[in-house]
Amino acid sequence: MKELKNLSTFLQSSNIESTGLSWLLGAAVTTAILWQLPMGDYILYPFTILATWFHEISHGLMSIILGGNFRELQIFSNGSGVAIYTIPSSFIPLVPALIAAAGPMGPPIAGAGLIMSSRSFNSASLSLKFLGIALLFSSLVWVRSWFGLITLPLLGLGVLWISLITSKWVQIFTVKFLGMQACISTYHQLDYLFSYNAGSLGISDTGQMQKYLLLPYWFWGGLIAVASFAIMAQSLIITYRKKNH
Repeated sequence: MKELKNLSTFLQSSNIESTGLSWLLGAAVTTAILWQLPMGDYILYPFTILATWFHEISHGLMSIILGGNFRELQIFSNGSGVAIYTIPSSFIPLVPALIAAAGPMGPPIAGAGLIMSSRSFNSASLSLKFLGIALLFSSLVWVRSWFGLITLPLLGLGVLWISLITSKWVQIFTVKFLGMQACISTYHQLDYLFSYNAGSLGISDTGQMQKYLLLPYWFWGGLIAVASFAIMAQSLIITYRKKNH
């Protein structure tokens, strides 16, 4: 993959912050692997909840952008979640497909923005404040499950505390780390990404894309996986190249 080769080359040529970047990538890989293990969701519990929030809020926000209605968001203690929304009464097949794709694709796009905001302290701190407020706002407006109403405000307050109290280094590292977590949250449940059905929840996101865009779910799963990695890799290259050159 071109992005993987570019990132590898950049890591080898970067002399100033390559060690920090390597640790960040190592943490991301470790997180992605742990999520595939039976107890991984509980070992990484706060990040599991955050990953679910990124996924479901992306569905809801895309439904609003396309003229629908985001009714509620539910987060459960087992780390799963669901966004309940409506779509316009008259729609083309692309609309529900885009809403379905937003779940796995929204997080890496948002994560890339967080990573690139680390290029300066002011933008990093502002991004943390925005994320904290977004968690609190979503809890107030859309969250309707008791578990979500407890955990999401706590996460939001924690992020705001970091943005207001901690040192510059901590804030910059945190925004990078949370950005990486958002990017790799696409891989939270690889079996879901490459499945047509989602158990009791019905058709998976890639299954919805197959339904409305015809190509098989595994094609969309693979495309999303590759695109998510490419977005993350490019955001890292841009961020660290800007700092070091």
